Amino acid sequence: MAGPDAPAFADAPTLSDADAALVEDLLSGSHRALARVITKIENRTPGYRAIVSALHEHTGGADVIGITGSPGAGKSTLVDKLAAAYRERGDTVGVIAVDPSSPYTGGAVLGDRIRMGSNVGDMDVFFRSMSARGQLGGLSTATADAVKALDAFGKDVVVLETVGAGQNEVDVVRTADTVAVLVQPGSGDDVQTLKAGILEIGDVFVVNKADMDGAQRTVAELEEMVHRREGGTTGRNAGHHGATSTASTGGGPTKGSRDDDHAAAEGGGSGDAGDSWTPEVLETVANSGEGVGSLIEAFDAHAAYLRESGEIETTERRRYAEEIRTLVRADVGALATAEIERRGGIDRLAERVRDRETDPYAVAEAIVGPIADCVDGERADGDRDA
Repeated sequence: MAGPDAPAFADAPTLSDADAALVEDLLSGSHRALARVITKIENRTPGYRAIVSALHEHTGGADVIGITGSPGAGKSTLVDKLAAAYRERGDTVGVIAVDPSSPYTGGAVLGDRIRMGSNVGDMDVFFRSMSARGQLGGLSTATADAVKALDAFGKDVVVLETVGAGQNEVDVVRTADTVAVLVQPGSGDDVQTLKAGILEIGDVFVVNKADMDGAQRTVAELEEMVHRREGGTTGRNAGHHGATSTASTGGGPTKGSRDDDHAAAEGGGSGDAGDSWTPEVLETVANSGEGVGSLIEAFDAHAAYLRESGEIETTERRRYAEEIRTLVRADVGALATAEIERRGGIDRLAERVRDRETDPYAVAEAIVGPIADCVDGERADGDRDA
């Protein structure tokens, strides 16, 4: 809770009457309104920030699962089967597939392809293909906002399928509660890539296409990597350290909660508050759906662990801190860009530096100075009012 001297924040952006009606329709369960909101978010249509702000208080109920891995690992097929399995047990599902950006339009290159063949016609599976917009890690701010829209709509599970660009996929952690990293058999180079960084983001590792030659070797390599990462012993059924438990820490429904039969995986489960999560290494054959049930159990176990250990609060705090930093950097950067243009543009400023009329530090001070002065003035006004 903020103390009495905590700085006040500006009021949330004001919704237009049309956008207020759109938000109301979304919260009332209109898939058409949901689609329109995500389009506004992706296109950064004027007023989208007010929409996202209005939706924020209605978020926090969905399990957000990130699916990442190298191209060709079968992510799209697996996501299709996951959505179908979640629907079979009664959960509603939202899927955001982050595709490579077109260098000409910024749109999703693969956006028009049919990727959810098992769920065509099911209104409780909402699928959206979005552009990565050139962002490292494949997830743009627009994608995070779209997750909020799906969450506020009331989807039980939101699945993010990312572009699969190697270790830069760490950005998925900022949006997903649980991250599954897919590897295909015989992909020694992919395992080396995992060692370079993406290993750190995986809560579950999946060897897809496990009916192919080399699957067991890939499983063994991943298990060895997890063993080294955790500094202890692990195996395919080890889960994380601690006994299985499905007890909730709160008095009511919380993020990640499910009925008892969905709360923990067989052979895994959530540990006590002091325990840590040890990633499982699972095998799936997405084309046939083999192993999908066990994978969902692992996701449920991780959600239960986050909830019961209190780690979900730390995860959300870290995510929101990063989101605030990202938004502030973007907004301040936009102000600085406008000031650069007012002073003749970056090329003109660079030319003046080259001619020794000024230097880069002086230029930066001249651009940022007015912004800093405004912040200082606002702070001074607040102190006087106090």
